[in-house]
Parts: sequence; structure tokens; C-alpha cells
Amino acid sequence: MLHNEKTQVSLRLPAHLVAQFDQIAVLLDRDRTWVMQKALGQYLAGEGAEVLRDAQGIDELDRGESVDLEEVLEKARTIVDAAEYRRGQRVG
Repeated sequence: MLHNEKTQVSLRLPAHLVAQFDQIAVLLDRDRTWVMQKALGQYLAGEGAEVLRDAQGIDELDRGESVDLEEVLEKARTIVDAAEYRRGQRVG
């Protein structure tokens, strides 16, 4: 799907939400659709992206694409040890 391709969507929303979108649209001199697109975009960039990352991680685990915890901890220990060594070299 192209980034600027449009699809018609119909929603049933509580009246108070629509009223708030309308108020914001008037204040910003924009239409309700623009305000709703911004709101949905912010959701997708935040919480929605987190949901998608979690689902992707679960899919990777289901396919056996994971890293052993001990490997990760050993790599972290190596990084910490190297940083402590460099810090000791500067102090001494």
C-alpha cells in the first residue's frame, strides 16, 4: 500500500470523543479527519508500536530465533569489564 493511498473507514465513537476532536479541529483551524489522523498516528508511534514489537518478538521466539540468556549476560559482563578497565586506566 502506498503511503499516501487513502482508505475509507467508518467508526462509531462516543459523542464526547467526537466533540473533543471537533473542538481541537476548530482551535487548530483543521478538519476533524486531520486531528483524528494525528491522534491515530501518535498511538501507532507509541503504544501501537510496542504491541507490534511484542508480537514480532513472540513470532521470532515461536520460530526459534532467540538468543541464549547466558550469551547475553556474558557479552554484558565483557562490556562492563572493559569499561571498568578503561576507567581504571584514566584514574591511575
